[in-house]
Amino acid sequence: MNFTLPSQVRVLERGWLSSNNILFLEGERATLIDSGYVSHASQTVALVRQALDGRRLERIINTHSHSDHIGGNAALQREFACSITVPAGIAETIQAWDEEALLLTASGQRCDPFRHDATHLPGDEFELGGLVWRALHAPGHDMDALVFYCESRRILISGDALWRDGFGIQFAELMGKAAGLAATRTTLEAIGRLAVDIVIPGHGAAFAEFDDAMQRAMQRLAAFEADPLRMARNALKACFTFNLLELRRMRRDQLAEHLCGTAFLADINTRYLKLAPDDLAEWLVSELVRAGVAELRDGDIISTQTA
Repeated sequence: MNFTLPSQVRVLERGWLSSNNILFLEGERATLIDSGYVSHASQTVALVRQALDGRRLERIINTHSHSDHIGGNAALQREFACSITVPAGIAETIQAWDEEALLLTASGQRCDPFRHDATHLPGDEFELGGLVWRALHAPGHDMDALVFYCESRRILISGDALWRDGFGIQFAELMGKAAGLAATRTTLEAIGRLAVDIVIPGHGAAFAEFDDAMQRAMQRLAAFEADPLRMARNALKACFTFNLLELRRMRRDQLAEHLCGTAFLADINTRYLKLAPDDLAEWLVSELVRAGVAELRDGDIISTQTA
């Protein structure tokens, strides 16, 4: 379905290692939502600079605290002296730079520390690109996540709460820290009540097929509710695929050690799959090769995806 974004809204669509960056042009100034992953930081700075076309980047706003959405914050703040606004629920975690709470240590991911200057609470209204947006609480993938909704133009910036084909990993549910699946259902039901013509997701192209995406997301959620093992397998594959996107390749004989040493992956196995380390590694390699996201070559597991 064809659609046109407002001229002051620019979507820098990235690969799966980095979230999309959404730039709002505001006269001589601009605001950016989400900043990608740290290993792409220099690329993000270059892309944003080009898109600014002489404007001043005044602020960054984050949808949530995961590394692929906040990883460019520090570099952009150094380069452009911009302010950073984060969801109120993660402010203390950011201030303390708690790498456990940020899931960096647990998931084997990285992020450069940054300082935040302001927060958004659910229900806050603010202006971006001359349009009024409202922050809505969207727990599930991240229990403190926000999505941003422009009622006048029927646009939803959905972060990882809704993609064209699903939603993000259920970290809280899988780690036994919160009822993430129930929260995801509440979030999707709330999103489904909005009048939406355009969705700008955290990953993948912007799209207009809102009803189709909602149906797929609800079907995926129902499948996870009915079969938690399916949810666990999906998360383990997705999280390791992210690791491999950053590393590009890993020795096959080091995989079992990596899986045991990465707390989130090891915890999924302990709670759900219950496989011996070598059996878990064998299962994972076969799944990724079968899916076409990795290949085995000369004893290495190699990512076939574009970061």
